[in-house]
Amino acid sequence: ADYLDNGNNKMAIQQADKLLKKHKDLHCAKVLKAIGLQRTGKQDEAYALAQEVAALEPTDDNSLQALTILYREMHRPELVTKLYEAAVKKVPNSEEYHSHLFMAYARVGEYKKMQQAGMALYKIVPKNPYYFWSVMSLIMQSISAQDENLSKTMFLPLAERMVEKMVKEDKIEAEAEVELYYMILERLEKYKEALDVVRGKLGEKLTSELQSRENKCMAMYKKLHRWPECNALARRLLLKNSDDWQFYITYFDSVFQLIDESWTPPAEEEHSLEGEVHCSIEQAVNFIEERITEESKSSRPLRGPYLAKLELIRRLRHRGCNDEYKLGDPEELMFQYFKKFGDKPCCFTDLKVFVDLLPPSQYTKFIRQLLDVIPLAAAAENEVALPGDIKALQQHLCVVQLSRLLGIYHAMEKKQKLAVVRELMLRYRHGLEFGKACLKTELQFSDYYCLLAVHLLLDLWLEGEEAAVWQCLTLLEEGLSHSPSNAQFKLLLIRIYCRLGAFEPVSELYSSLDAKHIQHDTIGYLLTRYAGSLGHYAAASQSCNFALRFFHSNQKDTSEYIIQAYKYGAFEKIPEFIAFRNRLNSSLHFAQVRTERMLLDLLLEANISTSLEESIKSMSLSPEEDDIPWKDLRDNRDLTVLFSWDPKDRDISEEHRKLSLEEETLWLRIRSLTLRLVSGLSTLGHTIQPKNSEKTAENGVSSKIDTIRALLQQLEAAVDSGKKFLEQKIQYPVLGPPPTRMAGFFSNGSCQCQTSLFYLVSDIYELDTNGLEDSAEIQERIGNSFKSLVERLTDLFNKCKGDLIEVRDGTLKTHPNLLENLVFFVETISIALWVSSYCDSVLRPFKSNLQKKKKKKKESSVAMPPVFTHFLDYVTELQTLTSNVIDHIKGLEIILTALKLEELSLKDTLLLQEEKKFTKTVQGKVQSSYHHSVQEIGELLKKRLDTIKKLKI
Repeated sequence: ADYLDNGNNKMAIQQADKLLKKHKDLHCAKVLKAIGLQRTGKQDEAYALAQEVAALEPTDDNSLQALTILYREMHRPELVTKLYEAAVKKVPNSEEYHSHLFMAYARVGEYKKMQQAGMALYKIVPKNPYYFWSVMSLIMQSISAQDENLSKTMFLPLAERMVEKMVKEDKIEAEAEVELYYMILERLEKYKEALDVVRGKLGEKLTSELQSRENKCMAMYKKLHRWPECNALARRLLLKNSDDWQFYITYFDSVFQLIDESWTPPAEEEHSLEGEVHCSIEQAVNFIEERITEESKSSRPLRGPYLAKLELIRRLRHRGCNDEYKLGDPEELMFQYFKKFGDKPCCFTDLKVFVDLLPPSQYTKFIRQLLDVIPLAAAAENEVALPGDIKALQQHLCVVQLSRLLGIYHAMEKKQKLAVVRELMLRYRHGLEFGKACLKTELQFSDYYCLLAVHLLLDLWLEGEEAAVWQCLTLLEEGLSHSPSNAQFKLLLIRIYCRLGAFEPVSELYSSLDAKHIQHDTIGYLLTRYAGSLGHYAAASQSCNFALRFFHSNQKDTSEYIIQAYKYGAFEKIPEFIAFRNRLNSSLHFAQVRTERMLLDLLLEANISTSLEESIKSMSLSPEEDDIPWKDLRDNRDLTVLFSWDPKDRDISEEHRKLSLEEETLWLRIRSLTLRLVSGLSTLGHTIQPKNSEKTAENGVSSKIDTIRALLQQLEAAVDSGKKFLEQKIQYPVLGPPPTRMAGFFSNGSCQCQTSLFYLVSDIYELDTNGLEDSAEIQERIGNSFKSLVERLTDLFNKCKGDLIEVRDGTLKTHPNLLENLVFFVETISIALWVSSYCDSVLRPFKSNLQKKKKKKKESSVAMPPVFTHFLDYVTELQTLTSNVIDHIKGLEIILTALKLEELSLKDTLLLQEEKKFTKTVQGKVQSSYHHSVQEIGELLKKRLDTIKKLKI
């Protein structure tokens, strides 16, 4: 066992063998040997050895524990349940084995069996937790039941009765048990009863979370629409803590509900269960004013009361009744707020919510008013006035962010914008003085100046100013050198490099972000969208692996979380874990990465290092199966991960999210169908001699060709939907979701090429079943297909021609679309070659038959059917075309190497000396990345060229 712990698996196997020579029935040694075998890649031997021991139904703890470890490493948790089922039969009173059995069921989600195992445990050892394990398993059955009715009429009422029995016998001990009771009543929509539990004696046990009882009461009051109670409770909680924002929201909601219902307090008794109720606007106004007066006496400044006042103004305006209640002018209130909290980074995000209370005509005046109260000092007459300390810097930053949000910068001319960029960068560099003592992991105080300058330059770039994008990269690289852990700099660099078609610097930037766990799903798209499409195949494989490793381990990890939740009685977390697992399993990104990963593997390996059949078999792909949950796809991407200070009309909207999801799904459908069609090729390759084999055709392969024809129709439909979608000509914001590769796929002709290749498969299959004799028409059709395919592929190649990087007027311009077209060309030619090798497998037997006939008849001139010449011509032309592309790529490599970037002067931008060195770095990175892309594409095409040469029949 020590050897296994230290990772020395071979020694572990040897030691186990020695032991087994002496005691050949030592179960535990056999299992430890099996673990060693599993870890050295001998899965089948390990499994056989484990089953040998499991068949003996061991009951010693060591063997059971070791087998559990082994099955977990084999990803076969269902075998653990069988193991403990047998152990429990033999040792029926073991508390330990029963609880292991319960946990084994939990790993595989067998809720009914968990319920039974929990009760069996409770009978042996009457401990409360075991009883409630059983109750929780009933709730899980209700959650996983497909039939809503069944869960409300059977599982939940049964769970409720089980808990009520314990309540009546006064056996409730722990907080978790009360939580569970509350959870059942809530799911049964018995809100009144749930409220009574929380307010009653049992509710006293709810102590672990702050305000746990109050929050639960509030939730029930809302469900029951008991607004007086909502209001009184919120009021009471605000008196205790006037900074708790959620209760302000509830307080306002309930006040207006009560006004709309014309509710009046009863004359004699209490207003409500929770005490005094406010049911008029006057009371609300006074209440907020009192909170502000109270706040002025408190030892530390609280933001809540001031923001609540703005929130109330907003709500009153919304109802069209602001003038009667003189709460003050929002502009003045925001100004006062800024004076109080302007030096806190949260000041901007607080005010952002309320800027729509300002009339647009007042924007410039408001900003000027704020600037006037910031202590800035200028060294000389016409120099920029700079802050003297961090407080003043924060205040100034807040104003700059507000100026961007109010659209003041957007309205400027190009010249003004460049002047602002200069000023912001001056302020950024000046601000670095305050952060000299910062650690490497801390952000500089003035980082946002640099980000805002880059945002302004991005505006200029989108307006057609080519040099601006290089300056963006220059400033960001400079910023990153001073603040190496600033994620915003890295994310923005990633987006811009990708837009320019340079993927090489991105891998390093992304790995330095150190994305953890769920982030592989939320921001992984930044990587996987571009790696493959820009020709960085190795990096693409790696980035898919990162993501897939996370998704696959999620299955295993979630089971462990659930088990921990049972052990510690955190029952309300269990449904959350299950929902989390489901959300990840139906993640759009997961489906995309799975599909693209398999297409990429085929592209890099099929018919190069292994045959297409073997590759498809190793991925266990089949054309009939579709494992993507189309109806439940969840878009878990974080599209707001990049900071943006844009006004609402320029920012990413809900509409953009919807459209992006629709586009991603359409593109995924096309990719997934392409993958399934390719996997269908390998199922056709095994037809037996035609003519005398109608029988085999009927039940085996003919259904396969039907599958392929059905998939082709689906592909046509998906392509049509895609084209319709693109007709809308949607423009996402520059920092919004990146568009898919669909537009390029249609416009460069790859789509038509790939579809006609799959139609060709259908024709060749027909030729295969009909034989050569009476098939002149099919042969001609195939001949024409070959001709038009070569034309289409040549067209596609023409769309890849041109300089990838050109120098125009002293500025660099990159052409990422040419790179993407090249990548599509490689993919399309690969599909063409897989289809050709299928043609080859069909035509070879025909040819050898003809040659046999020729020998028999001893005639020298048996006429060769035309399809052979067609095919030979086609393969020769493919070979010529591929060689031409390889030559073109060599040419591109030479041009890219010869580009002397240093001589480029980015004019107009008045670069400072320190910026020049970053500009050089940035351009070098882009050049090197393009060089790398072209090399990888060239290497792959050379391998494909070798496979063409083998196709001569």
